[in-house]
Amino acid sequence: MRQLVQPGPIHPNRIDSLAGQPLSCVFTLQSGASLLDALTGPLVAAGLQSATLTFSGAGLSPFRYVMPGPPDDATHVAYFTAPRAPDGLTRIEQANATFGWNAGAPFLHCHAAWIEPDGERRGGHILPHESVVAEPVQVQAWGFRDIRIETAPDQETNFTLFQPSGVSTRGTTGIVARVRPNQDITIAVEAIARTHGMADAVVRGSLGSLIGARFDDGTEVSGIATEVLVRHGTVRDTVAALDLLVVDMQGRVHQGHLKRGENPVCITFDVFLEAAVS
Repeated sequence: MRQLVQPGPIHPNRIDSLAGQPLSCVFTLQSGASLLDALTGPLVAAGLQSATLTFSGAGLSPFRYVMPGPPDDATHVAYFTAPRAPDGLTRIEQANATFGWNAGAPFLHCHAAWIEPDGERRGGHILPHESVVAEPVQVQAWGFRDIRIETAPDQETNFTLFQPSGVSTRGTTGIVARVRPNQDITIAVEAIARTHGMADAVVRGSLGSLIGARFDDGTEVSGIATEVLVRHGTVRDTVAALDLLVVDMQGRVHQGHLKRGENPVCITFDVFLEAAVS
C-alpha cells in the first residue's frame, strides 16, 4: 500500500474514536449569510459540540475554494493550491462538512463537488467563511452534544487539524473518529466499528484526504493527495464498503467504490458512524 513519510513523529494512536448519542436535524441555509455562519448557526443553537453535515443543490456567490496541491516545502507532504474564486453562481453538486471549533469559535471542514459558472464540474476544499449562500437549500446534519471536535496542532503532519474529545458512552448508537495518515480508510472504518461493538453501521457524512485513490473497477486516481467525501458507506457484518467522490490535484472529480486495502489516508479523515437499524 502507498505510504507518505510525514514531517513529524508518528503518533502511536492511528485512530481516535468516541461513542455517543447522535442527534439528527434538518434545517435550511439562510441566503446572504456566509456558508460558515449559515451551516454552524443552527448547530450551535442546538447545543451541539460536533456534527457531520451533507447538502446538495446550494447556490453560492461569491464562492472561494482550494484544491489539493503539492507540498509548499519540506514542512508538509502535501498542501493546497492558491484560492480560486469563479465569477458568478456556483452550484454545489454534493458537499460533506465536519462541524467543530477553532479557538472557541464555530468552524467547518468542507469538501464538495460543484458546477462552476463556466459549466465545468470541479471540486475541492471550500473556504466557508469566504463563500456566501445565494439561495436557500436544505441541510441534513448528525451531531453530538457529548463529543467535541476542536482544532489542535498535529505534530505528525504539521497541520492544525480537527480532533475529537470527550468520554465514550456505552449503549449509544453513534461514533465520531479521526483516522491518521497511512491507514487504509476502509480497514480503518471496520476497526472503528469493531472497537465499539457495532457490527452493522451507516457512514454519515465523513470526509478527508487520501494518497490518490484506487477503485474496485480497476480505475486509479494518481497523485500524492486527493480531497474526498463519502457519498455512501456501510458496515455489514463487520465488513465496510465505501463509495467516494475523489478530487485530484487538477480539481477533476472522480467517483466509485474504494478497493479495500489500497487507499491510505494522506493527512486526516473525519469519520462518523451510526448503528444500522435492523
